[in-house]
Amino acid sequence: MYLLGFDLGSSSVKACLIEAETGKAVASAFYPEIEMAIESPQTGFAEQQPEKWWTNACLASKAVMAQANVQPAEVKAIGISYQMHGLVVVDKDFTVLRPSIIWCDSRAVPYGNDAFDALGHDRTLRHLLNSPGNFTAAKLAWVKANEPDIYAQVDKFMLPGDYLAARMTGEIVTTASGLSEGAFWDFQANQPAQFLLDYFGFDASLIPTIKPTFAEQGQVTSAAAAELGLAPGTPVTYRAGDQPNNALSLNVLEPGQIAATAGTSGVVYGVSDQADYDPKSRVNTFLHVSHTIEAPRYGVLLCVNGTGILNSWLRNQVLQKSISYSDMNVLAHEAPVGADGLVCLPFGNGAERMLENRELGASFHGLQLTRHGLPHLVRAAQEGIVFALYYGIKVMEGVGVGLQTVRAGEANMFLSPLFRDTLANLTGTTIELYNTDGAQGAARGAGIGLGYYKTPQEAFTGLHVTKTIEPDMRAQEGYREAYERWLSALEAS
Repeated sequence: MYLLGFDLGSSSVKACLIEAETGKAVASAFYPEIEMAIESPQTGFAEQQPEKWWTNACLASKAVMAQANVQPAEVKAIGISYQMHGLVVVDKDFTVLRPSIIWCDSRAVPYGNDAFDALGHDRTLRHLLNSPGNFTAAKLAWVKANEPDIYAQVDKFMLPGDYLAARMTGEIVTTASGLSEGAFWDFQANQPAQFLLDYFGFDASLIPTIKPTFAEQGQVTSAAAAELGLAPGTPVTYRAGDQPNNALSLNVLEPGQIAATAGTSGVVYGVSDQADYDPKSRVNTFLHVSHTIEAPRYGVLLCVNGTGILNSWLRNQVLQKSISYSDMNVLAHEAPVGADGLVCLPFGNGAERMLENRELGASFHGLQLTRHGLPHLVRAAQEGIVFALYYGIKVMEGVGVGLQTVRAGEANMFLSPLFRDTLANLTGTTIELYNTDGAQGAARGAGIGLGYYKTPQEAFTGLHVTKTIEPDMRAQEGYREAYERWLSALEAS
């Protein structure tokens, strides 16, 4: 018996097949092999074509089935993880009406800010735990105001994972956790936020049917099965945004536990049992995948948009793809801690929630043409990403999320020893790396939703630590000094 997980990111769609009994990943694949394009028709815009998500999901699904030589009937459930905060709108015939406005798009910030002011900061934060900011609700408001002909045709709005599941099952459904990611959820009323819908003029019928995070959410149609290489009737039994799902994949389900990821964007995600918020809404609180009314669980999320994308920009544009990412990590070690005074602010991928939705752009400060070379640029970039994450961690502490041990998958920026060491030494915490990723987490979630795993803990058979990074107390002072220089540059900006 096998479980299939999909992770719909902004760079690719990954699929992973795990053997349910052992928890072992038997095959994985991702498409496209080069990063999916993000279209930017205007400054601050970021869009993708949902049809391309589906095409790549089908390719990845067929690839893992072929790798594992598994018969379609042996796959008993599907789980989906997806890039958060995006918007897909469809008409009554399930025709996509415009490209998806994805998570790093900044156009809707004024609409969210206006709603925050009009509805009252205190009231909004008490009910939503976030300002509407740049979330899905504000993006839908932008469509309503700027593309009225399109908005008039909208029958349902969806998050990216809702769309992928709907292509599989023919059913348009969502989850409470997903709606909370879009700033549509009233935490006090435990239902969609009617006061926000009224403000924006959204009819409640635009919200899809709400299903539990772990439950059957539809079955694969015959037409979709043929494209995916799966059996008709295979149930979709789990879906979650990429960061709550990343936490699930790392067995981060209880208060005090921390998950981190550093792909295109960088995220630190902590679990709390308190429905709390940051007064400036610099970090965000959502319903965690393990949330129940009886045992509330909230995910507190810090996001830095400009993370791995900065590293890839350096490789593609400055280094002209002349060396690999692993060679870049070696190159960075040729520069000392603090990059000899060179500071990088990594905020070049849209408005940063952590900076109260400011869009600073990425920049280097203190560049000395006679002292600094490529090693300093690469090191300053990686350190700057860590410093930005640490800046947000300090905000998280203000809403009661402590930092004890950080769990992460051994992937993306966590493959860099310099990145890992900088984070461990600056925070003074142990980092545990695991043999997992978002697609594996989605597959395990599918097993929980199917009921194959009787408790969530059963789902983590086969999960183990691959590396442990302990902080070096002797090195901490140098990293703290470098962080203070970085902080001064940020404040000056």
